Amino acid sequence: MAAQSVVQLFYNPASGSYSPRRIRALAQALEAEGAEVVETPSVDGPPVVSDRATHVCIAGGDGTVRHVAMNLARCGRSLPAAIFPAGTVNLLAREGSFRRSAAACARELLAASSGLPHHPVALGETMFLACASAGPDSLAVAGVSPRLKRRIGRLAYAVAFLAVLWNWPRPRLKLLANGAEMDCEAVYVAKGRYFAGPWSFAPKARVGERLLHVLALPTARRRDYLRFVWTLLRGRDPGASAGAIAFTCTELRLSGEDGFPVQADGDVVAHSPVDFAIGSAPLHFR
Repeated sequence: MAAQSVVQLFYNPASGSYSPRRIRALAQALEAEGAEVVETPSVDGPPVVSDRATHVCIAGGDGTVRHVAMNLARCGRSLPAAIFPAGTVNLLAREGSFRRSAAACARELLAASSGLPHHPVALGETMFLACASAGPDSLAVAGVSPRLKRRIGRLAYAVAFLAVLWNWPRPRLKLLANGAEMDCEAVYVAKGRYFAGPWSFAPKARVGERLLHVLALPTARRRDYLRFVWTLLRGRDPGASAGAIAFTCTELRLSGEDGFPVQADGDVVAHSPVDFAIGSAPLHFR
C-alpha cells in the first residue's frame, strides 16, 4: 500500500488578501485527494519545511512564495511544490498558469508529473524567483506602507511612487557582467517573463532557463522612466528602445552607490553592492 502524501500548506495570515475560507477550502481539497495536510502559517522569514512533508503547497503572493522557496531550496530534498495564487501580486503563478481553483491546485500538486523547473536567483544572502530592480521602483517599494498595503493591495505601490516622483532619484549605479562594466541609473533583472503584473521588460525570459535577462537604463530621468513605462503598457520590448541596454548573463554584480535598495518580487531584500547568480539546483512547481 502506497504511503500517504503529506502536504505542508504554507500561508501568510498577515497578508491583506488572506482568506481563512480559501485556505480551509484548499486544505479540504488536498484531503479529498487523500493527503494529510500540515498547515503552517508563514509571517516573517523563511519557515521550516517539515521532515515529514512529501509535497509543499504555498498559498500567497510572491513575497510568501519567496520566503518558503528559500527554505525549500535549502532543505536538501527535492519536493514537488504548488502555488495557490492568493496575494497582492502573483508573478510566478502567472508564469506557470497556476489556477485559483482549490480542487485543481490539489489535483495537480499530487499528480505524478515532473512539474515546471525553476532555478532561483541568489541575491546576496537571499534569493528571488521572478524579477528584481534597483532605481525608482526599488525606492518606491522601500516606501510602501505595510498597513496601507493590507488595506488597498497593489495600489499602495502607486501611493509610494508619488513620493519618489516628487523627489526623483538619479543614483549612479555600476553593473559588472560578462566581463564588461557599465554605468546606469536604473536596472531591471528578470528570471521570469512578468513584471509588476501582466507586463514584461524581458519578453524572452523563461523561468526554466538558467539565464538572467537584464535591462539597464543609462539615464533614468523622469521622461526616460515614463518612456520605459509607456513601452511596457503598450506591450512593446523596452530593450529595443533607443538608449536602453539589454543583455543576458548568469552572474551580475551591482555596485556604485552603497546602500541603495534592491527590490525583488515586491519586497526590498538587499542593498548595493550585491551579487546576483543563478542557482544550480532547480525547484519544481506543479
